Amino acid sequence: MKSIDTDVVIVGAGIAGLTTAVRLSEQGIKTLVLESGESGKYLCNTRLAGGAFHVAHQDVADDSQVILRAITRRTGDSASTELVEALANDIGEATRWLKRQGVRFIRVGYESYRKHTLAPPIATRGREYWVGRGGDVLLRTLASGLQKHGGKILHGARATGLTMRDSACVGLHAEFTSGPVDIEARAVVICDGGFHSNMDLLREFISPAPEKLKQRNAQTGHGDGLRMAREAGAQLVGLNRFYGHVLAQDAMHNDDLSPFPMMDFVCAAGIVVDLSGRRFVNEGLGGVTMANTIAAQADPLGATVIFDADIWNGPGREYLISANPTLVSSGGTLFSATDLGSLASQVGVPAEVLQQTVAQYNAAVDSGLAGNLAPTRTTDGYQAWPIRKAPFYAVKLCAGITYTMGGIAIDVDGRVLDTANRPIANLYAAGCATGGIEGGGDREQVAYIGGLSRSTVFGLRAANAIASTLIPA
Repeated sequence: MKSIDTDVVIVGAGIAGLTTAVRLSEQGIKTLVLESGESGKYLCNTRLAGGAFHVAHQDVADDSQVILRAITRRTGDSASTELVEALANDIGEATRWLKRQGVRFIRVGYESYRKHTLAPPIATRGREYWVGRGGDVLLRTLASGLQKHGGKILHGARATGLTMRDSACVGLHAEFTSGPVDIEARAVVICDGGFHSNMDLLREFISPAPEKLKQRNAQTGHGDGLRMAREAGAQLVGLNRFYGHVLAQDAMHNDDLSPFPMMDFVCAAGIVVDLSGRRFVNEGLGGVTMANTIAAQADPLGATVIFDADIWNGPGREYLISANPTLVSSGGTLFSATDLGSLASQVGVPAEVLQQTVAQYNAAVDSGLAGNLAPTRTTDGYQAWPIRKAPFYAVKLCAGITYTMGGIAIDVDGRVLDTANRPIANLYAAGCATGGIEGGGDREQVAYIGGLSRSTVFGLRAANAIASTLIPA
């Protein structure tokens, strides 16, 4: 078996891994990054990302206290106070650090949280919407910076296990295309994203039928880092939530319908029903929560959104890549009828039940009592629109999963914690392989904070913590 010796080895070359690697390398630390993708054009979630840098939909340049309040509103008491405060305090400087590396940002659209979107922005159509744009350019920029500072990326290298000695991590085992390799290191950093593409882990924590979720991602999140950390005694947190969006069910076999258009805004304005024709989710909590609720159903492909002409021509046209008209132009199925009974027949739900569901919903909306519906329908985030203007529409749905929100427990310096909340010596993690901020545990609303932002902040914090132990004061 071959062996390699380095100061730090990092698992994964997405934004968290390359941020950590560049920061270490520019401080003179000998750094090696393992990337399972076999070429410089390897796929990962960062490369496919929409590119908006925000924290809980606050601009990264906002005052730290404004950002902190936004995170707290989303997470309540479910997130680690120390991690939340570190994210709020550091994101401004973390973004400036990216700019100093040559990463460019641009404002896209009118939403304030899109003031810092990776440039050039993603295209609005096509399966290769990301090529030469956004996250693709960011990764190439960081990889160039890593090479400039003497760091290396080894492609076609998949980590298989950590090397532990006297309760400390002293390296790892990896499988290269050429065979197994042992890597000795003074620190190991796990940055390989979540477990969103691991069917066994998804079935354990997310959905009873993970094969019925749309992989709205690079399909590279195999959970290797989480598995290795768990075997080494690491604590895992918040594994039951994911970041994703509601998609048309046709996306399961038509890649032109994933990752866009999202059906979130249509669902948040209308109603989402199961095969019985009844509502089963609080649509007012938004797309991420609805996607999680749909995924948790016994049949994740049993959901349908019901709406009318006003919704289709209103919220249906929201977002840069809107459901109307992209759903139909990309080959999706839009059911349409002049009455709800005919619509119910088309989508396979009981007509009488659907008519009753819509009537009860409309009456609650008209009286301002949507909160009294069962399940409740909140309206502070999204307006509840009545469904009464023909033609009436329906779209069968699926949950699109982008990344899992939970993972390895870390402290504010990215040190991996064991089940007794003690740091495991020399073992660090950053990015979407970690948990403790997003998700929300048992809260009804799933707390989405922002994967790109938290990956950058904690990649930098881990790098600085490692450097402080390797460079003499």
